[in-house]
Order: sequence, then C-alpha cells, then structure tokens
Amino acid sequence: MITIDEYIKGADISTLIEEEEHGARYYDHGTEGDLLSILKDYGFNYVRIRLWNDPYSEDGTPYGAGTNDLDKLIRISKRAKMTGLKVLLCLHYSDFWADPGKQTMPKAWVGKSDSELVHAVYEFTLSVLNTMQREGVSPDMIAVGNELTNGLLWPLGKKPDFDNIAAFVSSGISACREFNRNIPVMIHLDNGGNNPMYVEWFDNYLRRGEDFDVIGLSYYPFWHGTMKSLEDNMRDIEKRYGKQTVVAEVSTGFTMDDYASYEGLEPSQRKGYATSAELAAKVEYPLTKEGQCEFMRKFLNISSDSSLNKGFFYWEPGWIPVPGVGWATDAALAYTGEKGPGGNEWANQALFDYDGNALPALEVIRDFRKGAC
Repeated sequence: MITIDEYIKGADISTLIEEEEHGARYYDHGTEGDLLSILKDYGFNYVRIRLWNDPYSEDGTPYGAGTNDLDKLIRISKRAKMTGLKVLLCLHYSDFWADPGKQTMPKAWVGKSDSELVHAVYEFTLSVLNTMQREGVSPDMIAVGNELTNGLLWPLGKKPDFDNIAAFVSSGISACREFNRNIPVMIHLDNGGNNPMYVEWFDNYLRRGEDFDVIGLSYYPFWHGTMKSLEDNMRDIEKRYGKQTVVAEVSTGFTMDDYASYEGLEPSQRKGYATSAELAAKVEYPLTKEGQCEFMRKFLNISSDSSLNKGFFYWEPGWIPVPGVGWATDAALAYTGEKGPGGNEWANQALFDYDGNALPALEVIRDFRKGAC
C-alpha cells in the first residue's frame, strides 16, 4: 500500500474556470483574490478535479457544470500546482456526471464488448496521465471512477455484475500503475454511513480486482446518515481491509436563503436546493454559518481520529450562484436521459457566500490540527 504521508485538507474545485468565465469573484475579508490562493491561505493542500471523457453534444454544445474536459483539467491543474496545491484526478469514465444514479457510457464507447471496454479504460486512463505528465502536472492521487456504488459503464458494468465492475476498475488501476507505481489509487463509493453496502462492495471487489490504496467515501449529512454512522463505517472498513480512508466528498449548508436573484433564471429553469427543507431538518447541525462551523468541527475530529484516515475533500466550495453555471445544460440532459431543470442546486453549501465572501467555516478548517483534540 502506498502511504499518504500528510493529512489532506482538500477541495473539489472542478467548476472553477466556468464560474470565473461567468463572472464569479471571490473575497477574503473584503479583498478580492484567486480562489486557489484563498484556499491555500486557509490551510488547504489538495484539490480534486473531475474529468469527463467528452462533455459536449455532437454539435459541440457544452454540458455545463464545469464542462470538465482534458483542457480544463490541465488548466486547473497548472494553476493548482503553481499555488502549491496537490492534485487528485477523479476519472468518471463518462461524458458527464457519474454517480450511484447514473454511470452513462461515453458516447465513443457505446457498442463495445466487455473486453473492448477493458481496453478502452486502460488506453484512456494512460493517455490522460501521459498528457498530464507532458504538461508538467502529473496527479498526486488518482480516483479510478466516481461513486462506484452501483458500478460503472452501464449497462455492462452495473451492479451486481461484479465481474465486469472489477475488470473495468482493475484496467484503470493497471494503467495508473503502468504510469507510476508510487501514486496512490483510490476507489470511491457514496453513502459513507452505510457499512453493509461498503462491506458487500469491497468483499466482492477484492475477490476479483487489482489492489489499490485508498477507500474514498462521500458523506452528505442530509443523505448519508449521522456522523456516528460515518465514523463507525470508516473504522470498520479501515480494520477490515487495512486500507487508508479519505472522505472524498463532504459538505453542508450555511443558509436556506434563496439565491434566485443571483442565478437570473425563470422559476421553471431553477433546480432548487439539494438540501430541501425536509432533508435539512434531518441534519444534526442547522444550515447556518454557525451550524456549518459546528458541523466541520465535529466532522474533522471524527474523520481524523484514526492513523488510517488521511483527510477530506470539501465538495465544490466555490460553486457560488452566477448566471449560466448550473448542474446540467439541455444537451447534457439529453445525454443522460434525466429530467431538468439544470440550475445551481449547491450554492448554499459552498464555503463562500452568494457574493463570493469567505465564510467562517474556512477558519475552522485552517485551525484544525490532526491529533490536537
């Protein structure tokens, strides 16, 4: 196992370029600054960047939500490295969002057989990594797939077909090892409080698949249970499998105030909060600035209370509400087959307010020291 030798304070900043191009600005105590520099000043040492294979329709219409193609990956990675931040590359193996509810096959791979997909995953992964190396931005960690709870490359790699799931994931891992055996490799599931799900998944995978280094977990308190359930699951899988853990996605809200005036969309075009009022009522801490701080204090103490836990990535702390940066365009919805609308559903969970001002939870993250409490 390749050991991670530092506690990760990370952020997924994949929408950054699209945010900036649509007018987003970020401030720390009234002074405008670069988002990455502000995060670095608050103690962050890693960023997470997603990669979609081809996030454009056949006529070239972008899918939105960052439209995270290879060019944007390189551009954000260069800025991160220049700022002194390390990079976690998150390969989705899809042309758009891949998560437990959808793992849509890349357009270019539709119709391929199982064995052809194994080859495609390998070649794509190695090509991306070689390109990053040529551009001087080799990743410091690699996630092979995103939230693989229900598999990847549907329908051929859909749970419960663990033979194909393991074959596809293992092909990606093999490409990572071919590129550089010293880079930690992550396998990432969602629902970090669901221990039976993790045990079923990794028991099945480890009987079939290539070895890896890190178990990544997503934890959203409005979807994934209590922090006690997250802690219990992390401790069990660390002991059971001897793997390092990283909370690859985490966030909570700082307000339930509306941001319609910032998006500039008609009501029918707005997505609305991921944290509906009903879901927010289930969260242990209120969705206020103070509640966000208390949540992060508790989360940091729980998640770091193990030699095998290596840190976290706050999900999209800079995705503030600006016109034109939603979670999906119409072209993207046509690709995944989902219903719209495609507005911003995440702005009230950022670490910056709707005007781009740094929130107090950043100070909680900055001041946290693993082992100090």
